[in-house]
Amino acid sequence: MDPLALTLIELGAVVFCLGLLARLAGRIGMSPIPLYLLGGLAFGAGGVVKLEGMHEFAHLSGEIGVILLLLMLGLEYTAAELFTGLRRSWQAGVLDLVLNFIPGAALALLLGWGGVGAMVMGGVTYISSSGIAAKVITDLGRLGNRETPVVLSILVFEDLAMAVYLPILTATLAGVSFLGGLTTVAIALAVVTAVLMVALRHGHHVSKAVHSENSEVFLLNVLGAALLVAGLASAMQVSAAVGAFMLGIAISGATAHNATRILEPLRDLFAAIFFVAFGLNTDPTTIPPVLGWALVLAVLTAGTKMATGIWAAKREGIARPGRFRAGATLIARGEFSIVIAGLAVASGAVPSNLAALATAYVLLMAVIGPLAARFVEPLVKASSRRRQVPAQA
Repeated sequence: MDPLALTLIELGAVVFCLGLLARLAGRIGMSPIPLYLLGGLAFGAGGVVKLEGMHEFAHLSGEIGVILLLLMLGLEYTAAELFTGLRRSWQAGVLDLVLNFIPGAALALLLGWGGVGAMVMGGVTYISSSGIAAKVITDLGRLGNRETPVVLSILVFEDLAMAVYLPILTATLAGVSFLGGLTTVAIALAVVTAVLMVALRHGHHVSKAVHSENSEVFLLNVLGAALLVAGLASAMQVSAAVGAFMLGIAISGATAHNATRILEPLRDLFAAIFFVAFGLNTDPTTIPPVLGWALVLAVLTAGTKMATGIWAAKREGIARPGRFRAGATLIARGEFSIVIAGLAVASGAVPSNLAALATAYVLLMAVIGPLAARFVEPLVKASSRRRQVPAQA
């Protein structure tokens, strides 16, 4: 068959199936990310049917998906909100980092994957899924709850941590020397600081540069700027995703709101293809040997995220049910964990079974997280009632 025809047929079938999977996820009240990963596993290396024609397109589309994910995450915040969130949540953020980075790093060292593997797996287990957390808060009607600002502050801290972590990870995976690594980190910190200062003082100029009343022109301006900034950031040895995140922060006000509305369908499409592409490159036969470790990590890091949320909410004087709601909302891992694992696997600097472990772990956590957030409050209330009954007797 003609290669172009084969690519179009495979791409059309994949996109159509993604729509069916997203509909199924919506009906059962869960994130579609696990289903996208399973779809990629089914049609990749070692899967039921191997897709031959769309690998190059899937790779490029996946890169665009990561850029759009981080761009739109940046659009959710202003520089002032980031500074306020950082001042408010830095203690909970540090606790979150320590409790959730260590389990993944320790397991990687235990499995003999070395320092690079430890750095990758630590990032995989550390970062919560902002997308899943935001959806859970919205779906369960908790936007006005007292614990919600606490959760959002921790997520902001994690996003800023990623802005520093990703350039360091990129340099490490590329085998850059110690001096080169310090240079990369210094550049990354300088870029992040400069962009935050520009966004805080001159964000309206950035917004004006990309804004247009014509939706077509607006879309082209924002998307072109995101790809351009991401490419320049990558050329400077700063993660392309971080560059897109910084651009999103610099765009503010009504422009940010309109950009989110216009870009959302594109983000959903390319992000879905990114998850599929990651699954395509993971051999499902490598998952069973690491499934036990994935379960151990899932149980352990679900507990550490709960501990983080409970401690942070308690410091704000929030009652017991709210503390547990905060912890449960942070449990889910998703897009960023896969981004980190994807960067590592693409570099060839880590064992292939790291991808299998990351996939199994995210599959578990993307399901456990929303379920825990939905059912933790009834469980806490039932537990409180059981304690009160003997006291009344």
